[in-house]
Amino acid sequence: MDTITYDVVVIGAGPVGENVVDRVAQGGLGAAIVERDLVGGECSYWACMPTKALLRSAAALRAARQVPGAREAVTGDLDVAAVLRRRDSFASDWKDDGQASWLEQVGVPLYRGHGRIRSARIVEVTGKDGSTTLLTARHAVVVATGSGALVPDVEGLRRAAPWTSREAVAASAVPRRLAIIGGGVVASEMATAFAGLGASVTMLARDGVLPSAEPFAGERVVESLREAGVSVRLGAEAGSVKRADDGTVFITLADGEQVEADELLVAIGRTPNTEDVGVETVGLTPGAWLTVDDTLRVVGEDGTPIGDGWLYAAGDVNRRVLLTHQGKYQARAVGDVIVARAKSETIDDGPWGRHAATADERAVPQVVFTEPEIASVGLTAAAAEAAGLWIRVIDYDLAATAGSSLQAEGYQGHARMVVDEDRKVIVGFTLVGPDVAELLHAATIAVVGEVPLDRLWHAVPAFPTVSEVWLRLLEAYGR
Repeated sequence: MDTITYDVVVIGAGPVGENVVDRVAQGGLGAAIVERDLVGGECSYWACMPTKALLRSAAALRAARQVPGAREAVTGDLDVAAVLRRRDSFASDWKDDGQASWLEQVGVPLYRGHGRIRSARIVEVTGKDGSTTLLTARHAVVVATGSGALVPDVEGLRRAAPWTSREAVAASAVPRRLAIIGGGVVASEMATAFAGLGASVTMLARDGVLPSAEPFAGERVVESLREAGVSVRLGAEAGSVKRADDGTVFITLADGEQVEADELLVAIGRTPNTEDVGVETVGLTPGAWLTVDDTLRVVGEDGTPIGDGWLYAAGDVNRRVLLTHQGKYQARAVGDVIVARAKSETIDDGPWGRHAATADERAVPQVVFTEPEIASVGLTAAAAEAAGLWIRVIDYDLAATAGSSLQAEGYQGHARMVVDEDRKVIVGFTLVGPDVAELLHAATIAVVGEVPLDRLWHAVPAFPTVSEVWLRLLEAYGR
């Protein structure tokens, strides 16, 4: 059995693992990375990139139809085959040659196979041919194995072979009827995408649509989905599922009503990919989320780091924030702190320190690419109140800005600013409307920088843009 030693060994070559080894290499340490599937992970092939490719064509068509002059130039409907081809190209046709080549360019060896922690600082890699290699880490092992779709224990559901987000995103054809169990981000985006591609969509949203967002955001999305022909069933719960011999899926609801579909997508949450990573060798539970400290070291039930602190977890697997960009943010912190500890440098792990992932708790940005888009950062009003903050909520109609009237006829949108009245800083910001994703980073900077409102008053938005909403919100606050 081959045994090879590196400074750092990373299990999982998704965007999180890639960023860890990049930062480690930039810091002068040697790293190796292990991947059992495709280099680039979920985001590259079954999530962020291909999902947005599925959504973008319909969004562009809607935008053109909302502008007189452009509207008259649109003479046809979406070319579904072309949309799917474009999706395929953004998923690199599910080949990872390009990303594997990048690892080679930065000098990081790739071990293809299943990585498991065998003991302290030792990772066993089993290749597809059954060969085994032992990788020893001088300083750290990082688990960056991500998460998978959660399939609940509903009678008959697994036997019915439902789609998860992977099958939906990689679908080679659009089903005539698609049922979706769930009302979160994945469910809402896929309902938007497949309705735009011509499917008849039924959404079974037991807990509502986008329940973690500001209430007005979910309400706007429900309204838009229904206008697009989606049957949104709020409060509906699947009691049992059966797939007939002809492929038809029958979903019996808790109240006895039955829904028929050609395909069923389950999108109710995620589960950690820790079932077979060897965490039991260090006293942890396989299949459970990994708890970490502020520098992303894995800790036990007593809150202290495992062993002498050699084990780290970054990305979805630690459950702090299940978003690719936050996972990459964590990866940068992890890579930098591993290098700092290896070189006995000072650790900057206080709030907003270089080696702490503070934004995970205070300033998480997220865009939901529905129609309309939902862009948010920081706390909702309800979350801020639950955190014990004394807040003031300022709302404004985005359609009242001059820029919105130029962007689209009949523009509809909304903005909310949540202010911590004790410190006079913004702790939450939500935008709902067409193309609001590109407005989000300004709010993120305001929240992360804890910019006082009296200073924000001097950040003058360009006219005529939708960003003028900042001025209007500050005016409303000052009244």
